[in-house]
Amino acid sequence: MNRPDPSVNPQAEAGDAPASSETSVTTEAAATAPAVAFSGLLRPLEILDRIIAMIEAFILTAGILVMAASSVANVIGRFVFGQSLYFAEELNQFLIIIVTFAGIGFAARHGRHIRMSAIYDELSHGLRKSLMIVIALVTATAMFILAWYSYQYVVSVYQTGRISPVTRVPIFLTLVWLPLGFVITGIQYVLTAIANLTRPDVYLSVSVVDTYEDNETEV
Repeated sequence: MNRPDPSVNPQAEAGDAPASSETSVTTEAAATAPAVAFSGLLRPLEILDRIIAMIEAFILTAGILVMAASSVANVIGRFVFGQSLYFAEELNQFLIIIVTFAGIGFAARHGRHIRMSAIYDELSHGLRKSLMIVIALVTATAMFILAWYSYQYVVSVYQTGRISPVTRVPIFLTLVWLPLGFVITGIQYVLTAIANLTRPDVYLSVSVVDTYEDNETEV
């Protein structure tokens, strides 16, 4: 009766099984590799990006938490104590403006804005990189133009001296985030263009690599 030789490696008889496993691991590692940070002369851009990210995260977190607390307190006051918070609705309106325009910069930083990529996906790596640079620069220009017009609008509101009817807050203070949000978003798209100019991969944003396999890599 023939017994199997213990010196024979079952995996070796499988042919390409180890190679296939190694290829799978390599592909997965490439898909999850972190984006390269700015360095050298571009190091200040990395610091600027981190500062903007912290400011956006703080504003979005604080704004959403305050809105949630205000809404819950208003419901409790209305149905438990029979008295609503008189400022809740107006406060939430102000916070929605802040969160919305802080959110556009946050979405740009994480590459989450809607993209029409039917043509883009069919291009070669070099053409996709070139197109992404053009898209980023054009979008940044549009954001800075909108920032200028929104700044003029805020100034015009300031000159009218309007105040909110309930909280008595000057209206222009609630609109200050309009130009700031557009400026921050424009900066994010400029950084995206620089990232594509200085790094080998295609970047959807300064921190998100377009892996071209529906596996966008984010720092």
